[in-house]
Amino acid sequence: MARHDRSARAGSDRTSLYDDITNKIIAELEEGRVPWVQPWGTSAAKAPLGLPKNASTGRSYSGINILILWGAVVQHGFPGQAWLTFRQALSLGGNVRKGEHGTTVFYADRFTPEDERKRARETGEEAQAIPFLKRFTVFNTAQCENLPEEIETVVPPPPPGLIEPKVEALIRATGIDFRIGGDRAVYVPSQDYVVVPPPQAYFEPINWHRTALHEVSHASGHDSRLGRDLGGSFGSKRYFVEEVVAELSSAFCCATLGITPTVRHSDYIGAWIDTMREDNRVIFRAASQASKAADWILSFLPEDEQPATEDEAIIDRRAA
Repeated sequence: MARHDRSARAGSDRTSLYDDITNKIIAELEEGRVPWVQPWGTSAAKAPLGLPKNASTGRSYSGINILILWGAVVQHGFPGQAWLTFRQALSLGGNVRKGEHGTTVFYADRFTPEDERKRARETGEEAQAIPFLKRFTVFNTAQCENLPEEIETVVPPPPPGLIEPKVEALIRATGIDFRIGGDRAVYVPSQDYVVVPPPQAYFEPINWHRTALHEVSHASGHDSRLGRDLGGSFGSKRYFVEEVVAELSSAFCCATLGITPTVRHSDYIGAWIDTMREDNRVIFRAASQASKAADWILSFLPEDEQPATEDEAIIDRRAA
């Protein structure tokens, strides 16, 4: 009975965590703010573009944790995107300043209890893993003191002149059949190619690169690459989930490359809200898949420019 009660409480806790984050994102969208397109150019955001990183390990956070930490950076006006746990700050010779409040991020995975392993061995059946979702607290390095100087340093964004050639080279390196022409941007899964109008068709040239990364993000889901479900018809839940995946993946890639993220399909926001209300875990799955898509795309950068991923931020698709 005690074990049953613990399992019930754990399930309730997981549901509460999903509800908390999903409801917060819905509220942001309803107020006209898109969490993965933060107002980096306003006084509310003092940090440079980029993915949030763990200052101790140097690895970037992933999935839903990117949205959470980006939101905290903007909300509190932090000057940087580096984060530490309380113990990591101590291990570096520093400390969290008294009175500071941390930001909650999440780790999701699955584990198989020993009694379940035993049952599987005895019956010959496959052991059933149990999903778990754990929360832990991190602090922006601006909330800490006495850290080593190299930890406190804010790295400036790359010069704008270096961005566009890097994006174009990255797209070529993926090997995706990428075509320029026509009057609309689209990825065609059945024939596995991307087509994007020429750069001069865009009001701002940098929007060509944002659009290209959005469509390349769709292409990352092809069976020969990451194998996402791309079969949703327009207007279906699967269609809108894949659009969120591409929006997030493009935003993650843009931030890594020093390009301010934008929303490609603002007219879909109402459908995204409805989808999240229907399924409080969908944004977790989409964010996880988007991180995998961005990681795949960015893996084609030169080796010394590739971001590392923070293991403790992994959101397993099955657990979520």
